[in-house]
Amino acid sequence: MNYAKFVGWGSYLPSLVVKNRDLVHFVDTTDEWILSRTGIKERRYSHVSTGEMAWLSAEKALASAGMLPSDLDLIILGSTTANDVCPNTASYIKNKLKAGSAAAIDINSACTSWLYGVAMMSDMIKAGSIKTGMVIGSERLSLGLDWNKRESCCLFGDGAGAVVLTRSNEKLGLISSRISCVPDSREFLEIPNWGIQPGIHTNDLHLSMNFDGAAIFKRAVKSMSLDCQAVLNQAGLTIKDIDLFIPHQANIRIINAVGSKLGVDPDKTIVTIDRFGNTSAASIPISLCEALESGIIKGGETILLASFGAGLSCGAAILKWGASTKHVKETHFSIPSYQGEVTELLSDSFSYHGINCS
Repeated sequence: MNYAKFVGWGSYLPSLVVKNRDLVHFVDTTDEWILSRTGIKERRYSHVSTGEMAWLSAEKALASAGMLPSDLDLIILGSTTANDVCPNTASYIKNKLKAGSAAAIDINSACTSWLYGVAMMSDMIKAGSIKTGMVIGSERLSLGLDWNKRESCCLFGDGAGAVVLTRSNEKLGLISSRISCVPDSREFLEIPNWGIQPGIHTNDLHLSMNFDGAAIFKRAVKSMSLDCQAVLNQAGLTIKDIDLFIPHQANIRIINAVGSKLGVDPDKTIVTIDRFGNTSAASIPISLCEALESGIIKGGETILLASFGAGLSCGAAILKWGASTKHVKETHFSIPSYQGEVTELLSDSFSYHGINCS
């Protein structure tokens, strides 16, 4: 039987660190208000596009696996903040990698996009449709924030993470997975006025997120818990068999509530939201990379993944990690650091929303 083994990983985190105390200069909030409600201390904002961040994380993942771009049969990008409406951003990444005729697909299921992509690619590898592929989560959410909405603008950060999967006869990779969508919940989290609907391009385009935190919390905790229990049952496991829990990094209260509902030992839960905020589709791959780079993953772990996002999309998976915990190679590619301040980077957005940063 074929399995889809994880053999490479890489992430990109922008150089510009924005702490809570930086936000208080232009948002009606405090460090304590943000930290107590979200668990976030700081986040990163990017000066380059979603595609550029995704490309560098992809280069790192390929080097980590000791593979060439020509080894890839398929590239899947999970993102809400694609470079363009058309063509897709995955093809931009494929071309920049010089990955030949590899297929390239974008998935927009918001924060769940990367998990959806991993589930789909794993099934394609198991079915024999492809041998090797890459799944990337990349988001530049800083461009879609309304700085007058403190309940949402402080939550999000930018970044990218990627993994390489390849065919194996070892029982590794996703051993069970479930993807779902919560009924009648689409309006609770959305970025309207984006896309090609008639009438939305009459003025300069500035995005603003609609966000119902209370409604999202209840549905996220319930749906993630149900999907997690479903994949545990599917794999014939219990929560005691789980070595690590890597949830979507949306809010520390959601992370803790899901963990408590499932009975996860808090010491087994990977938390990165304090440093990176909610990076949407990039949050799980970034957290996975952090667990590998810090030595938390030592090889052979059984890992529970769970996510939810706008839609409300949801999903969970059991990931059996192999022996790979060190990079085969390091990439020589890089992105120059941003040398300015956040007020310079986002000056157009601040101006549009009437924020005085002087």
